[in-house]
Amino acid sequence: MPPEDAGIRYFRRPWDEDRGDEYASWGTSIYYLSIDDTGTARQQVVMYANGVVLAYDEQHGEDEFGVLTYADLDLEEFAPFEITRQEFSDALVELKPINRRRGE
Repeated sequence: MPPEDAGIRYFRRPWDEDRGDEYASWGTSIYYLSIDDTGTARQQVVMYANGVVLAYDEQHGEDEFGVLTYADLDLEEFAPFEITRQEFSDALVELKPINRRRGE
């Protein structure tokens, strides 16, 4: 049986625009994504300039603040933003999403 994260790649991608909605005051953001080999996001954590953090995955796909991206992402386009699994894990340990209870 292959490891649970076989084929998963990890990314840290800044986004230099605000959301353009009622939460635009949160500012620009950095996306942390785990993406499978088909381009499907499996985990998404967004850290905004004002400190707000949101987290989504297959068990918590959407809420009043946003949604796990459902678009097939272009892995070639994301390649310059690739990080290691360890870098991804280390970053997420420090973040406290407002839309998730601890351990969820």
